[in-house]
Amino acid sequence: MTTEPNAKPDTAPEDETVAAAEAPPPPEPTPEERIAALEAALAEMKDRWLRAEAEIQNIRNRARDDVEKARNFAVQKFAADVVEAAENLRRGLDALPAAAEDEPEIITKLRGGFEGVERFLLQRMEANGVARKPAQGETFNPDLHQAMSEAPAPEGVAPGTILQAWSSAWTLNGRLLKPAMVVVAGQPAAEPQK
Repeated sequence: MTTEPNAKPDTAPEDETVAAAEAPPPPEPTPEERIAALEAALAEMKDRWLRAEAEIQNIRNRARDDVEKARNFAVQKFAADVVEAAENLRRGLDALPAAAEDEPEIITKLRGGFEGVERFLLQRMEANGVARKPAQGETFNPDLHQAMSEAPAPEGVAPGTILQAWSSAWTLNGRLLKPAMVVVAGQPAAEPQK
């Protein structure tokens, strides 16, 4: 076998193995160090577990709230339609002539029947979370009322008072379903100059 003059003998891997064998092994941790390391790992795992439990509880609470909101407001469109029917019934009752002693008996019976239907309808609506909020004479509240116009405040009436309500405000489980259409008192009319 001939060797080349510039070739070096292959001894590098053996030197690394010998050097590794000669290096001292890492010292074994003392029992106190092992206990401290295990306690730190336990504390970290406990923290992770508590955070995961808190997150799961938050998810449960959000899901419960979402289901509650869905249940309370799923009927919103239907409730708005029923509110329209109740308002039309009230408009019909208001259009009837005032009760008089000499009116025909059929008119008296019709009025009584329609008023009974209205009472029953309002009771059923309230039992299902739909409430009517009369506006006449109340102070204007932009969360419940929609101002259709403004009129000068009559004497003795504070500005911002609702002078006339064309419809009532309606809520569904405390949330506005339909605002009241109102006329609001503005500043009093100026006195004519003499």
